[in-house]
Parts: sequence; C-alpha cells; structure tokens
Amino acid sequence: MAPLFSNRSAAEKTSHTASSVAAVKSAEPQDAVVVSALRKTFGDFVAVDSIDLNVKRGEIFGFLGPNGSGKTTTIRMLCGTIAPTSGSARVMGYDIATQPEKVRGQIGYMSQKFSLFSDLTVEENLRFYGGIYGLEPERFAERREYILTMANLRGRENERTSNLSVGWKQRLALGCATIHEPRVLFLDEPTSGVDPNARRQFWELLYELARNGVTLFVTTHYMDEATHCNRLAFMYRGKIIAEGTPAKIKEQHGSENILGVRGADSQRVLEFLESRLDLHEVYVAGATVHAVASEGVSGAAVLSAEALRQVLVTEGFSAAQVFAVEPTLEDVFVHLVSRERERAE
Repeated sequence: MAPLFSNRSAAEKTSHTASSVAAVKSAEPQDAVVVSALRKTFGDFVAVDSIDLNVKRGEIFGFLGPNGSGKTTTIRMLCGTIAPTSGSARVMGYDIATQPEKVRGQIGYMSQKFSLFSDLTVEENLRFYGGIYGLEPERFAERREYILTMANLRGRENERTSNLSVGWKQRLALGCATIHEPRVLFLDEPTSGVDPNARRQFWELLYELARNGVTLFVTTHYMDEATHCNRLAFMYRGKIIAEGTPAKIKEQHGSENILGVRGADSQRVLEFLESRLDLHEVYVAGATVHAVASEGVSGAAVLSAEALRQVLVTEGFSAAQVFAVEPTLEDVFVHLVSRERERAE
C-alpha cells in the first residue's frame, strides 16, 4: 500500500497531479468505444449480429431496443465479462477480448437492479466497492464525501440499503459504480421503476458526469430519455437499424403522416383502426392512439384529420378528437421495428 503522506509540498503534489491527469487525457483515444463487426451467438441463436459502433469521449450515447434485442449482451461484451464470437471492440483503447482486465479498470457499470447489497448499510456498500477497486484510504475518504453529498445520503451512512427509497438506492448505486472515477460508464436500464422526479434528478447527475469528460453508454426503454443523448443507436434482433443524433434519426425515419386520436375509448378505437387495410401502423402512445397510412397506398384523403374524424363519428366514436402528430422518437422506433418485422416475415 502506498504511503498516505510524503515530503513533497502540497503545491508540488497539485502540480504533479494536474500534469499527470493532462498527460493521461492527451494520451487517451478520441473514441471511447470502437466496435467492428461484433457478433455473439449462443448455439444457433444470434444475440448480436455483426454490429459497428463508435462512441466519442464525453458523449452520452443512447442504446435503444426492445427486450431481447441484444443490448445487454453487447454491454456485457464491452465490459469484458463475456467473449465475442467474432469481430472486435476496444474500450478506451483496450481490446475487450485480449485485455479484459485493462477494460474493467477503465469502466463502471450500473444495472436496473442497482448492484447493491441490501443487507449492508450505505457505508458498508461504499467501503465494499472502494475495496473492490483498490482505493487508498485517503482517496476513498474523498470519494465517500462526494458520493454522500451527490446522493443526498449524508446522515444515512448507517442505514440499511434495503430501507432506502428507490431514488436514493439509484443515486447510491451510481456512486458505487463511479467511486473509482471510470472513464466510461455503462448504464443498463438505470431508471427502470423509478418515479419521474427521481429520473429527472438522476439525469442531472449524468449530465454532470458527461461535463467532466465521462463517456456514458445508456440503455433505456424511455423514449423521452433518449432525447437527452448526444447520439442514439436503435437495435432490433441483434442488428443496429438506425444510428445518429435524435434530430437526424427523426428527420430520416419520421416522415410519415401520423394522426393522433384521443377523447374516446382508446382500446375500442385501437381495435377499429387495426381492422382498416389502409393503415400501416396503429398503436397506443400514452393516452393517444396513433395511426399511420399504409406505405404505397394513397390514403391522404382518408387520413386527413377531418376525414378520419368523420369515419370515427360514423362508427360511434362521437367524442373522438383527431389531430396531426409531429413524429417523436417513439413514433420513429415503432415504425422502424414494424418495418423490420415485415422484412423478416
């Protein structure tokens, strides 16, 4: 163990530390994550199908897709916990297949289950993770103070983690995942089951990390959260089906004429609209039913807001309100998944 004190002055230490940090940062690769033809199979099942990705340093990168699309398997490979079947990937310049220990020294990981020990106290969880990452006592004390303040847990150090609210557990888990100040942080559905206010506070913490140069690789089911990301990749059945900034993805894949219907029984409206042959996609978005015209079918008249309202009124939905909808990322995602399903069929 290195000594906690030395004969160098505080000014010398500060100068040396600043120079060392600057040297390390200048030596770091511009891309935090580089993925080339990465593939993972389990027997005959293809979980990840030859994907390519580049994630820049300090970027908030969103990784979206339904359950079973391959997101978690991809993250497990990038974290060095499972080996790829073929292809390659580097995290902060280290090869995930040949240098997994080096990779693990550069990253932090947080899952939706928070990776906390419920029967341990807040203090004990922090000390456990500090020990896992080999923090010296002086450094641990600094990180402990920061995390207790960040997580708003000061005064709760001796409380069992199982007694904490979900929001507090979430912030404590973030603190444990970043106690060693990783360069890349993988977050796998970190806000699942968390209330909207806690989600907002959590994203403020993520923004702070990004401002400090940490690269964030985030999977999420919440499309509103995806708009917080610098860039996104949509994954479906092991393949990346769209990639770019949120604005670029909406521009490229959100050109459909979408009408929203609300003010009537959503389930009955959905069932009625699903029976129409001139509609390509019909789905529920919050309290609204969205309808998109079939591709290659001239349905402009049918899908004008007034025309569709008249059809609904005739069918007994007199309270229905119909209006044009600006495509959101959720609309784009539904469209992309529907298109891929049709291709597979």
